[in-house]
Amino acid sequence: MLVAFSVAPSGSGESVSAAVADAVAVVRESGLPNSTDAMFTTIEGEWDECMDVVRRACEAVGRHGARVSLVLKADIRPGYSGELTAKVERLEDALDARADSETPRD
Repeated sequence: MLVAFSVAPSGSGESVSAAVADAVAVVRESGLPNSTDAMFTTIEGEWDECMDVVRRACEAVGRHGARVSLVLKADIRPGYSGELTAKVERLEDALDARADSETPRD
């Protein structure tokens, strides 16, 4: 299972970086495979362990304000693991194949 989520406090001022850093620290300390970009943090694991990390990340952010906003998207695919990187590798392979087929031949 892959879970991509974004969590931030509401009503705690303009900058949320300290709160988000606390959430990302929870993710990294969890030991689950993870990736963070400018918009989301993605974790990979079983349902219960992923949801526990999301809950604890929300609690960490909640210490920064009275309200927490959570956006969550999940890819639930039993029997698959390593998809955090494998999905991106398949995409890159498809892009490479596309570029190869568009390259003019002499």
